[in-house]
Amino acid sequence: MNVITSVPGIDVRCTGGGSDYRRSKSRGGKEKGLRVIKCLRITHYSSLITAEMRLFHGTDNAAIQRPTVLTLGVFDGLHLGHQLIMKTIVDRARATSAVPTVITFEPHPRAVLHAESAPPLLQTFDQKMEALGVLGIEQTIVIHFDHAFSQIRAGDFLRDVVVDRLHAKEVYLGRGFFFGHNREGNIELLRHVSQQLGFVADEVPEVRLRGKRIGSTVIRQLLAEGQVNLARRMLGRPYGVEGPVARGDARGVGLGFPTANVQPHNRVIPRRGVYVTSTLIGGQWRRSVTNIGVRPTFGDTLEPSVETHVINWSGDLYGDVLRVRFLHRLRDEKKFGSIDELKSQIERDVRRAERYFDRNGVRKSLTIV
Repeated sequence: MNVITSVPGIDVRCTGGGSDYRRSKSRGGKEKGLRVIKCLRITHYSSLITAEMRLFHGTDNAAIQRPTVLTLGVFDGLHLGHQLIMKTIVDRARATSAVPTVITFEPHPRAVLHAESAPPLLQTFDQKMEALGVLGIEQTIVIHFDHAFSQIRAGDFLRDVVVDRLHAKEVYLGRGFFFGHNREGNIELLRHVSQQLGFVADEVPEVRLRGKRIGSTVIRQLLAEGQVNLARRMLGRPYGVEGPVARGDARGVGLGFPTANVQPHNRVIPRRGVYVTSTLIGGQWRRSVTNIGVRPTFGDTLEPSVETHVINWSGDLYGDVLRVRFLHRLRDEKKFGSIDELKSQIERDVRRAERYFDRNGVRKSLTIV
């Protein structure tokens, strides 16, 4: 079972191996899959809402539902700006008796056209797909992006795919989004083509925070600086990573603070240091403290690790997939003169984390045991 956190106040658990996956042959003989992603939205752990999204690879699958209200883009991170786009799609689809649909591209277009400047992604592919389902999107169409696809003119894509294949009633773009050969597709072209072909086109306004436009690039920079609080406000949720727990050297046990050595699937990891975090175990978010770094006091590794101590909890997590979300930065990583100094600092870190969780505002906004 994969675990993600999505929109504000909502935690999500989605099926992986239990997803319904059916195959059909495309005209070229290549298998095209329909995958139904089923998610449970856990709202403050007081109610369960089942969300389901159909995932298609390519646009020539007969099971794609029509007509549609759709958007297209990469949507890395699904931050508050993206969430406004999804809300617009869902609301307009409901009003026009259409299917809320997302067209996205895999891999990231820049990874194909300008690999040297391709950004590390805030979410894995599965995390993004699951989050789209939680936001109310009923079907997502993933288009394989390669050099051949990059040569398709924007107008041709709108006519052949958006209108002829997907029967779009309305199409919405995020502000500043470009598509098609040489990035010629923009809101002006979309509106021009919509008048010719008879569908509605509009641009969803950007979302700003502290005068700054919310965007994936800004969030990556905030995480690189360790500013997880501000990143959380832009994402509408705490930033989190997930991955399997690997066996470590058990030094934490010897210090009296056992840790789970998480091997994140996510490529974006916050700046090295110590953080107040929450860790999902057995369907509950638990208080934890997480160190990101190379353990300089021991000086035996150059590769950064993500080590999480779950407060007032004991058990075997080896082999489990953990979700850890970053709530507050405590301090930089530091080399200590002795093991006793390190142990004393960890004790102080845990006490500060406990005080953080005991704040009235934190207790009201987070459901953590």
